[in-house]
Amino acid sequence: MRETLGDSTVAAANVIAVGYFRSYSVVGLLGLVGVLFVAVAFGAGRLLRPVVPTPEKLLTYECGVDPVGEGWAHTQVRYYVYAFLYVIFAVDSIFLFPWATVFAAPGYGATTLVEMFVFLGFLAVGLLYAYKKGVLAWT
Repeated sequence: MRETLGDSTVAAANVIAVGYFRSYSVVGLLGLVGVLFVAVAFGAGRLLRPVVPTPEKLLTYECGVDPVGEGWAHTQVRYYVYAFLYVIFAVDSIFLFPWATVFAAPGYGATTLVEMFVFLGFLAVGLLYAYKKGVLAWT
């Protein structure tokens, strides 16, 4: 009886494993079809496009303006700092929405309120630090 039960258990486990790996084979096949589609598209583009290099085509071109002068341009760092601060506060606002839904659930009010004030406190300290360093002053 033990050997029969053992064989049927192994057979059942094999059937489950085959079904499990079949789902992975579908995902793998779909990935392969996607890679082949991209490869065929790039290959067809390379074979079908005309290759006629001219001096005008080899010229650097950006936004309809011909380049003048050297290729290096100085960019103000403050633009990146503002963008970085914006991204930080945008991501933080994403954390506020799930908090608002959990805060409304029964039994989570006081705990989540304290956690959110700690989180907002860290944000306030970071904003105060940026203000004290003069990062937010537009000159």
